[in-house]
Amino acid sequence: MNRPHNTHQTLAHLLGTSKIGEDIVAFDMEKQWTWQQFLHDIRATSDLLEHSTSQRVAVCTLDSYQFAVGFLACCHAGKSVVLPGNYQNAALTELSSQFDLLLHDAGVEPVSSKPCERVAIDSHFENLKPFPVLDLKQAEIILFTSGSSGTPKAIVKTLEHLDTEIAILESIWGNLLGNALVESTVSHQHIYGLLFRVLWPLCTGRAFACRNLEYPEQVMSHASANRVLVSSPALLKRLSTQTDSAEIRALFSSGGPLPYDAAKHANGLFGQLPIEVYGSTETGGIAYKQQYSLNEFWRLFPGIEAKLNHEQCLKLKSPHIDADNWYQTADACVFHDEQRFELKGRTDRIVKIEEKRISLVEVEKRLDQLDWIYESAVFCCHDKQRLSLNAAIVLTPAGLDKLESLGKGKFWLLLRAELRQWIEPIAVPRRFRVVAEIPLNSQGKRQVSELEKLFTDSL
Repeated sequence: MNRPHNTHQTLAHLLGTSKIGEDIVAFDMEKQWTWQQFLHDIRATSDLLEHSTSQRVAVCTLDSYQFAVGFLACCHAGKSVVLPGNYQNAALTELSSQFDLLLHDAGVEPVSSKPCERVAIDSHFENLKPFPVLDLKQAEIILFTSGSSGTPKAIVKTLEHLDTEIAILESIWGNLLGNALVESTVSHQHIYGLLFRVLWPLCTGRAFACRNLEYPEQVMSHASANRVLVSSPALLKRLSTQTDSAEIRALFSSGGPLPYDAAKHANGLFGQLPIEVYGSTETGGIAYKQQYSLNEFWRLFPGIEAKLNHEQCLKLKSPHIDADNWYQTADACVFHDEQRFELKGRTDRIVKIEEKRISLVEVEKRLDQLDWIYESAVFCCHDKQRLSLNAAIVLTPAGLDKLESLGKGKFWLLLRAELRQWIEPIAVPRRFRVVAEIPLNSQGKRQVSELEKLFTDSL
């Protein structure tokens, strides 16, 4: 798979480039997919979509090659691409009003209750028509993130936003990556994986892995001087059990803060400090750093303007958000010069656990919709160096009866099972306490300190 590194192509012209048909687009342990096969698969799927009246297409795949096929087929068929970030059936069903057609691969089971068109990604096509130049401003991509209301929030972007960010990434790290192969431990359904493991490699001729690496042992066995790893703090922290070193071309981390000790350990393993990227679904990439020292500051990406509002929260003007207007974040920070700053935490009720963005409001909403619960209060706690959620709950009469009949242990298991229909396991509270009422202060705001006292004993 070694070949000269191709020059950067825009998403507009990507499928019309004169790439060699045998160039490798993607790979797994058994197979490689060539550029010629890639074009044929996109054309086959695009033709199917062009015959559909559905406009909003949800792309849900486990395989990153199939995802790339579906994503670009939607764009060339003139469809809006909807990217659900959660495969849980109940959550996907709840999101069903946001899409008309579900495009999936064999790794994703379609939701049985979804009354919409379903299309499996095709890979059989004989006649290849040329692809037109894409209008990047018109190609719409809809991602979802946890909103402060507790309902998944739709974030609308265009291919132009993504293309602009890809050009920035290549300008900073293109020479470092060269013709390296791209491996990943993160999902392509979210913006970090979408950009770093699929679209950026496609636009620069770097082959990417179809499947995630999930375990530290896999990461170490796949490491080589010609491979890049797109990862997260959750996985990098787990590398603490590894002691044998291995070469790697570059290592990226995003999704949450990476502890300094984890960064140092990764440097000892790979001879490379992780390149950490700070951003969000709404903003895309904002800044980056490598922890050469404990108090390393973030550095803004080229082309991004930043300032603080009266609450000392970051405001941004960026070509991959909105080139003309300021975007307000809930991230408190301190600037040390025009380009460098340090983060001081979030000021809303969105938290990150194991790099998953979790809305505390949403978890409370899912609890409160159960017949057994009248009201709930969910908050974060640090338990043996691990961040997790606790929930204080006020039970309804039906809930009191259920608790008495099952006992606490089985009742907590029942609550967790119900929540897992809606939210990812990492967002399910680890501990519950039953209270007569949620403690409030004189302003009617919840007293977190009083809630925390309920959990000082261990189960």
